[in-house]
Amino acid sequence: MRFVLELGRIAAFTADVARAVVTPPPRLGAFVAELFNIGVLSLLIICVSGAAVGMVLGLQGYNTLVRFGAEESLGAVVGLSLIRELGPVLTALLTTGRAGSATTAEIGTMVATEQLDGLRMLAIDPVHLVVAPKALAMIAAMPLLSALFIVCGLAGGYVVGVALMGVDAGNYVSSLQNAVDFRDDVLGSVLKACVFGVLVGLISTFRGYTCQPTSAGVAAATTSTVVVGSVSVLLFDYIITALWGV
Repeated sequence: MRFVLELGRIAAFTADVARAVVTPPPRLGAFVAELFNIGVLSLLIICVSGAAVGMVLGLQGYNTLVRFGAEESLGAVVGLSLIRELGPVLTALLTTGRAGSATTAEIGTMVATEQLDGLRMLAIDPVHLVVAPKALAMIAAMPLLSALFIVCGLAGGYVVGVALMGVDAGNYVSSLQNAVDFRDDVLGSVLKACVFGVLVGLISTFRGYTCQPTSAGVAAATTSTVVVGSVSVLLFDYIITALWGV
């Protein structure tokens, strides 16, 4: 019963956010500010993590492929692994831990200090002013961060495979180009990133908006955002992968 009730509350909250998005006036300034906080401030961790993952894939992929004499396919292995799965999934997990938790803590602090109640007293909808720009910024930033993660991962795999392991650069690039399909791989990766952005944006704002107005409530909501957001990303990753391949 508690689970069904929670789903109903999330559905009602999602409807409120969707209504606030299409209700004038547009909060363009708040959206740009949140896009900076979520997207630009996450660039460092995304780039470093993407390059590190790509380097590990390049090293492990080479050590595995060389046993079968197929090291010229290293570009395909690194590219497909990053584009199909690791890029959008790891980006969503990293963004949940960095930006999602911060979003929950910020909104939860506003609840605890009665700032949202003050907005209601001024006849200002807090969902329209506070929640909707944060959720939209998360949805917009997630595909861009995922693409950047993939690019850095491909570069890291190229450095390890070509510069350190001695794989021919032309074979690395050509195998990558021949293996990656735009519809099955690239569009699927973009779809996953968009869905993950919606999930993380709604979960982080919902947990902050409905948290208990105490310091312990804010802490519990922040922890819940990371846990529930991460598990939701992994579950929906399987669902999208299964449905997209049908």
